[in-house]
Amino acid sequence: MDGAGNGTSGLDGHALDATALDSSLLVRPVAAPPREGWRQVVYRATGGRVRIGESSRHQRRDESVERVRAPLRECHRIALLSLKGGVGKTTTTVTLGSTFAELRGDRIVAVDANPDRGTLSQKVAEQTPATVRTLLRDHALLETYADVRAYTSQNTHRLEVLASDADPAVSEAFSADDYERTLGLLERFYSIVLTDCGTGLMHSAMSAILENADTLVVVSSGSVDGARSASATLDWLDAHGYRDLVERSVAVVNAVRPRSGKVDLDLMVRHFEQRCRAVHVLPFDPHLEEGAEIDPDRLQSGTRRALLGLAADIADGFTAR
Repeated sequence: MDGAGNGTSGLDGHALDATALDSSLLVRPVAAPPREGWRQVVYRATGGRVRIGESSRHQRRDESVERVRAPLRECHRIALLSLKGGVGKTTTTVTLGSTFAELRGDRIVAVDANPDRGTLSQKVAEQTPATVRTLLRDHALLETYADVRAYTSQNTHRLEVLASDADPAVSEAFSADDYERTLGLLERFYSIVLTDCGTGLMHSAMSAILENADTLVVVSSGSVDGARSASATLDWLDAHGYRDLVERSVAVVNAVRPRSGKVDLDLMVRHFEQRCRAVHVLPFDPHLEEGAEIDPDRLQSGTRRALLGLAADIADGFTAR
């Protein structure tokens, strides 16, 4: 009697084991239906009988999303820096952090380390009056994520924000040791920590921020003086022992308007490409110009695409650790 009657062999005569019952073998894969455009119209009009593959743009988006979702073995620290104020460093912190928080399933937090009354907390709806100073005061009492969550505010995309003190005199006392203690606590509960730095390279916490950064994001405006300030930042870092950090940094040229005058944007991008791992241009967005709380859902599609590309390039550095 052959083995076909007792279920111990397959049609080809080879013995079957539990691996033959793997869902990837038993269940035929079903492609997702088109999400928009004429492909979706055709799909719906034919009752799903005609399914045309996604556009190359959607395929690129899906690839970028997969890069953003790369697994992390430990907390990844991102520092956002600019010597010049008013270039959109804080809005970049919130929008980049929101992009990570929306697409990943883990916890993301942004910390305001600006000694000059930072505005990071003004970009999300306030859920607590707590600041980094009260977090440090209660450090010994914080044992669980729920304990820490009471000190942060969260936006609709699940990005959490830890505010700085509103009193500049108090904020100025935020030291390198304070930052180390804050980071040591946060990295126990969060997969990504973004630090919104001040505009000075010499304030007391900056050395600890730079020493602990896995990725540096240098933010510039699309103007000549903004680009010069960003380049000077890289010069200073090179001269003070942070060349490796510069080489794996990402430059952002922010809030670039269409047909924005006589500035050669391509030349500016090429300059930063020679110094940084990647360069991204974020377009002007009317919602961000308001200067109020940021609702990521109100960003224009071009802004969201640019932020996704930025997040994906940063996430490529996750596997380098």
